[in-house]
Amino acid sequence: MRLWSLHPKYLDAQGLVALWREGLLAQAVLRGKTKGYRQHPQLERFRLHASPVAAIATYLAGAYAEAVRRGYQFDGRKIGRERTKARLPVNAGQLEFEWQHLRRKLAARSPEVWKKWSREKKLPECHPLMRVKAGGVEGWERVSGGG
Repeated sequence: MRLWSLHPKYLDAQGLVALWREGLLAQAVLRGKTKGYRQHPQLERFRLHASPVAAIATYLAGAYAEAVRRGYQFDGRKIGRERTKARLPVNAGQLEFEWQHLRRKLAARSPEVWKKWSREKKLPECHPLMRVKAGGVEGWERVSGGG
């Protein structure tokens, strides 16, 4: 499961579809509707939010907005109705880690998307639910492999 801290605009088609699918799975986990993935470290930051279900729904809404912008046919009715304005913190080091990870994936499977973002020198935008703060890679991140 990879719930990117990066803005969904950076993802290729395969990545955005995977984010949608994995976000829906995360929503099911946080609602207590599935037994799998309950201990997945990517869910830790959502669980720390005052309203985890609203946080994952707001996260999915951001992915859905990007899908709509691209003309994809995601079913927005699958997103929970509750939303939050309280943003999740994400360390700048986590964003940088994910940015490098995503660019490696894009170089291998979507060279045209990789080319679009390969010249980006500044820290990329985070997901609209998140706000960047100082710090390194998050403690819940699996640094070696995975993702």
